[in-house]
Amino acid sequence: MSLPFLAKRTHRLLIQLTAVAIFVSPAIAEKKDPAFATSADDPVLRSRIAALAPTIDPEEARRVAQIAYTTGRDLKKEWRVVWPPGLQNFLVNTGQRKGGLCFQFAERLLLRLSEQKWETVEFHWAESFERTASEHNVIVVTAKGQSFYQGIILDNWRYGGRLVWGPVTADPHYRWHENKGQFQKVLNRRAPPSPSPSAPTTSSD
Repeated sequence: MSLPFLAKRTHRLLIQLTAVAIFVSPAIAEKKDPAFATSADDPVLRSRIAALAPTIDPEEARRVAQIAYTTGRDLKKEWRVVWPPGLQNFLVNTGQRKGGLCFQFAERLLLRLSEQKWETVEFHWAESFERTASEHNVIVVTAKGQSFYQGIILDNWRYGGRLVWGPVTADPHYRWHENKGQFQKVLNRRAPPSPSPSAPTTSSD
């Protein structure tokens, strides 16, 4: 095979590889590990939630960030969470810890969020690798009426109580899907409001 022929083939191959790289690079660039929340008042997380839609109240964005962050920290203490998550799962499944599975983190966060009144944001139950040993659950926040896939995940399990967050579609480790049925099932576990005390009865004697 002549050198000029090899040179032409190499040149053609380089052009093809460059075209492929240009085509796939935007999709690859979109994938990025979720970011760590730095505090209960993380300005980046607050601003990213508020930026989901112009209708979002910045005060509600602040409350979402604060509740998500503190819930993870509180549960880490309550459940004596260790890292990596697989070790915590083992301890829970063998009765050595009372909680700390991914769905438990998600349930407790959703229940805490549901205690507040929200006008401009709403929440979703998200799952990935459902019905497998690798299943993971998180809560997603969106603007009210916004598509689930435009939202931000709030994940307290992945790093043992440390909140990480990021766009639903950008997570390189999971492919998130909404489960509306599970969302409602969790909310149905909320304790019913206490009945109003009955008015005292008076005797006619």
